[in-house]
Amino acid sequence: MRFRKPETSSLEAAAVFNSVELADPQAMRAYQEAALRRQMAYLAKNSDFYRRRFAEAGLKFEDIRTVADLARVPFTTKQELRDSLAKVRPLGEHVAARLDDIVQIQASSGTTGSPSYVGLTERDAVAWQEMTARALFACGIRPGDLVLHTFSMGKGFVGGIPMFQAVQYLGAIDIPIGADGGADRLLVAARDLRPRCIIGTPNFLLYLAEIARTVTGVEATELGVERLIVGGEPGGGIPAIREALESRWNAKCCELLGGTDLGCTYWAESDSQAGMHMVAPDHILVELINPETGEPIDFVEGAKGELVYTALAREASPVVRFRSGDQVVVTSTSMADGRPGPTIRCVGRTDDMLIVRGVNLFPSSVQEVVAALAETNGVMRIVADFEGHSTQGNLKVLVERAQDRDPAEDDSLKQLVEARIRNTLAVKAEVRVVRTDFFAKPGVQKVSLTLRAMPDLAEA
Repeated sequence: MRFRKPETSSLEAAAVFNSVELADPQAMRAYQEAALRRQMAYLAKNSDFYRRRFAEAGLKFEDIRTVADLARVPFTTKQELRDSLAKVRPLGEHVAARLDDIVQIQASSGTTGSPSYVGLTERDAVAWQEMTARALFACGIRPGDLVLHTFSMGKGFVGGIPMFQAVQYLGAIDIPIGADGGADRLLVAARDLRPRCIIGTPNFLLYLAEIARTVTGVEATELGVERLIVGGEPGGGIPAIREALESRWNAKCCELLGGTDLGCTYWAESDSQAGMHMVAPDHILVELINPETGEPIDFVEGAKGELVYTALAREASPVVRFRSGDQVVVTSTSMADGRPGPTIRCVGRTDDMLIVRGVNLFPSSVQEVVAALAETNGVMRIVADFEGHSTQGNLKVLVERAQDRDPAEDDSLKQLVEARIRNTLAVKAEVRVVRTDFFAKPGVQKVSLTLRAMPDLAEA
């Protein structure tokens, strides 16, 4: 595998990793449409899956020449890709490259079902490294930086090897211990090696800060970390959690977003911290839709919708109009740090959304309410002990009390949290306060904010 080792001097003062991130929107749209036509021709030649899908829709590949034409193409869903993978092993009917041209197989975390496996040709792998390097650069990593890797390095997760490769491609130095290596080993490495940057999930980095003094003899603020780059789960965009991360590490926190079906990461937050930019418009065409109707939504400030993606130069596992399930809000449309285009925050995934007495609710919204209360330690779980995603009952929420808070005050805390949830989210909640550290500390697995059964509360 080839790695890009750029001249450090050429990127020290650069605003972006690749000048394409600053491209004029009209010029980029022309490039995207030319790339779209090339991708359609590639699919016509190589993809059984999309040949069948287009035929069923009465479409010809040569009909799709512009972004407007793309709206005629049916969406591709996660379940359709799962069905494709089950139908044709190992990489599904939608694989569009020969197996002997594939150099990697990556997998999603599988948090909403069986993992999704995607193939990468050498060209695809280099594209992933390029996109992710742009994202990491936007978040503040520079060539020569030491980067402590706290995402899981195992299970084929894209936060592992692909992220490691992207750090090297950028020209930085990865310390690939990973969450799998354990919290103690990571903190000792932070003490001994003094990395400038740490990459990982927000909840795990909060946990590392919590135990830093016990493991290393000093607080996390004294370890010299300047940048926290987080992703993989909700939290990085929640103000209270971000503030906790920045204060406990004395470091700036920026957020990433991606997905296995398109790449490792391709949305990233810059120093403005105004939301995440799409840093790979030459590789991915993105749409915003109403998740209920499928109708397009303009990227205007305040708009909310689901992200839909079309790969523009993918060989092994290309997707067209793929419904990501990521529900976002557009935070800005003005240029930030020179990058044109909108910025976004992810508010949750379609698969995670609950409907409580007719009100759509993302678990991350409840987490945001709880994290803002100093009377808690910010840790909560929703108990969705009902069939499907909809209930006519009250929302059941378990909340850990703050460290050293008197359990005798649990009733007042329960009432406070219930009132905040009701006033902020317009749902009635039944809150149970549990002891600090009732829930397992974060580690290799992403934190799931929803439980499907009530845990044993005998020692809560």
